[in-house]
Amino acid sequence: MTIPVIYSLAEQHPDVEITFVTRPFFARLLINAPANLRVFAADLKGRHRGARGLLRLMHELSALRPTAVADLHNLPRTWVIDTWFRMRGIKVRMVDKARSKRKKALRNKTEQKPFTERYRDVLGELGYDVRLTFKSLYEHVPAQPPVDPGSRAVGIASFARYANKTYPPEMMRQVAAALAAEGIDVYLFGGGGKEAEVLSGWEKDSPRIHCVAGTFAIEQELALMNRLRLMVSMDSANQHLASIAGTRVVSIWGSTTPECGFMPYGQSRENAVCHRIECQPCSVAGTPQCPLGHMKCLREINPKEIVDKVLSNIS
Repeated sequence: MTIPVIYSLAEQHPDVEITFVTRPFFARLLINAPANLRVFAADLKGRHRGARGLLRLMHELSALRPTAVADLHNLPRTWVIDTWFRMRGIKVRMVDKARSKRKKALRNKTEQKPFTERYRDVLGELGYDVRLTFKSLYEHVPAQPPVDPGSRAVGIASFARYANKTYPPEMMRQVAAALAAEGIDVYLFGGGGKEAEVLSGWEKDSPRIHCVAGTFAIEQELALMNRLRLMVSMDSANQHLASIAGTRVVSIWGSTTPECGFMPYGQSRENAVCHRIECQPCSVAGTPQCPLGHMKCLREINPKEIVDKVLSNIS
């Protein structure tokens, strides 16, 4: 969710040298980055692990001689880094995650500011006005996917980190089969191991269903997403990955709702499938199980509703 903001900043302020500090895996997402944007990979499992590693990280970041620091994470580790730079007279601003307000919003069901706007606000406080003009990682350089999905292909990412944000697999399997029956090639995205095992079983339903879970590197998955007509995803990382790849998303919401602030960048609220039942949302970002044990927020979404939403977007 930070990429649209950072790329917009870099392109609108070409005289500013930007260093984006993130974990090595996420560093790989900054594809076709603007020339004034570089990545610093913080190896939190290696050289930057623990207290000594954090001290080493701060020394290495200090060597870059930053004139301003934007903390887009707002967690204990970054609080220490923020303090380090403040003590050296460097201007620091931190994202306001509005944790207490978001918890209150669960009870009042009030709309929360999208996180892309929260990140943009941080840059504004540092003196950098940013318009969110980012369109795609492949806006200037064409994607090179590992396979050619053809002209009428849809991706499905049916899993999420938490169970109460995951559409029941047996129902999503119906969605995949119904789309394949409409002559659409369906690409199934997910992690390796158990997810790949489940999704590979769906391939038996139609020769148009292709499981790519655990097959390609993240850079290749993004390139493939870019070539799809549309992506079906839960409120999970994949809806955000598809968005930065420049692909339309039909998102499905369970324990959370679009009003919680995690709508994917540049996507239409009309393509968010969410019934907003009485107990929804029940969490800000998801939990391991449904507090009431019924999962109605997801089980009451008929597979046909998702299929119809997809067809209306690609017809």
